[in-house]
Amino acid sequence: MKRGFEVVSKYKDRGVKLPVRMTKDAAGYDFFAAEDFLLPSIWKFNFLKILYALHKQKNITKTELLEGQKCLKPFLVPTGIKAYMKEDEFLMLANRSSSPLKRSLILPNGVGIIDADYYNNPNNEGEIFVQLVNFGLKDQLIKKGDRIGQGIFLPYLVADNDEGGKETRTGGFGSSGK
Repeated sequence: MKRGFEVVSKYKDRGVKLPVRMTKDAAGYDFFAAEDFLLPSIWKFNFLKILYALHKQKNITKTELLEGQKCLKPFLVPTGIKAYMKEDEFLMLANRSSSPLKRSLILPNGVGIIDADYYNNPNNEGEIFVQLVNFGLKDQLIKKGDRIGQGIFLPYLVADNDEGGKETRTGGFGSSGK
């Protein structure tokens, strides 16, 4: 087996959908939400107040600034899925083209990278979460089974004389960014 998807044990027998390509020429596998998830709008926090203060270069408190940053933090929507692949590959998570238009949902950095050694890690079994920000005016209820992102398997290259990559992954989400 070269690459593919499995349901993590937490979601076994809970009707979680494996990612699928919707058309024969599609590069991306659509990922589905594993459960209902309420994604708050960035506008419900003091986002406008902070944005206005920063624009006008007015003094804002550290607490207000932290609250402004909090409203822009992404939320992790569970998929209940893990991905396996060859050592020289990764899974790139990306926005679905319709998500920003129809639902005002985006991956905050545009893409997410799932490394091959994330699969079956001891912290969370390699479950993939899709980071999303809701820039719409209202909170968005993501229903179980809604398409929330897409994943594309890709090979990668390393630089000549590469001396990195000697550590072994010991954790789950975000663990390689110590």
